[in-house]
Amino acid sequence: MSLEAVLVVAAALFGIGVYGALSQQSFVMLMMGLEMMINASILALGAFWSLTAGGNPQGQNAGVFSVAHENAYNRMAAGSRGLPALTGDALPESTFFTARKDLFSNGEAVQLHAQPSAHSDGDLIVFFRESDVVVTGDVFVTTSYPVIDVSRGGSVQGVIDALNTIIELTVPERNQMGGTRVVPGHGRICNEADVVEYRDMVTIIRDRVRDMAQKGMTAQQVKAARPSLEYDGIYGATSGEWTTDMFLDVVFREVGARK
Repeated sequence: MSLEAVLVVAAALFGIGVYGALSQQSFVMLMMGLEMMINASILALGAFWSLTAGGNPQGQNAGVFSVAHENAYNRMAAGSRGLPALTGDALPESTFFTARKDLFSNGEAVQLHAQPSAHSDGDLIVFFRESDVVVTGDVFVTTSYPVIDVSRGGSVQGVIDALNTIIELTVPERNQMGGTRVVPGHGRICNEADVVEYRDMVTIIRDRVRDMAQKGMTAQQVKAARPSLEYDGIYGATSGEWTTDMFLDVVFREVGARK
């Protein structure tokens, strides 16, 4: 399929999503419209990459202005763990090193909030002020426990701090529901209440593991005690790239070092 054909399909999907989001009073229809708009954008960006660059990383940013924190840029340029170092157009065009960067794009103000030690040391939370939408990246997901890459500067406390940043940016419409939309790195579109519940879950598990570590329990004993039991049905996994035991190991190493 040609690039033009894919872009026509993406534009049609985006238009349907806009219509659904703006013309319906139902919260469910609003969410479906927003999700369709996001999927249409992903389709268009994927088409630019695969159909203009032929899979060549030098063309990954075709048609896109990209911004990253310096930590993320440096890791991309250096390469790591089987990932080749990126060069040229594959790297972000603009970087910053401060805690926040403000810019104006597509008719609205956008704030980039750097999270120095969450999923990694290069995470960004993006707040679209006029749209009232927060895009979190992998510091917040609804499909698993937080994925924390310690080798790239991630930490449990950093994830909690990042979740608190998201909560500070969001404003509910009523009864802690509605209001600011939160787009996680993986999973469904959320609101402030969902982030609060996730933040509380991470904090509770962290505190339980810390208490066990202070009593002299080993990592294996902590995992056997199942400090995440009531949350495992929602976020837990026994196989795959990120399991419950892997998450508890990261928590134990961090709180154990602070005893």
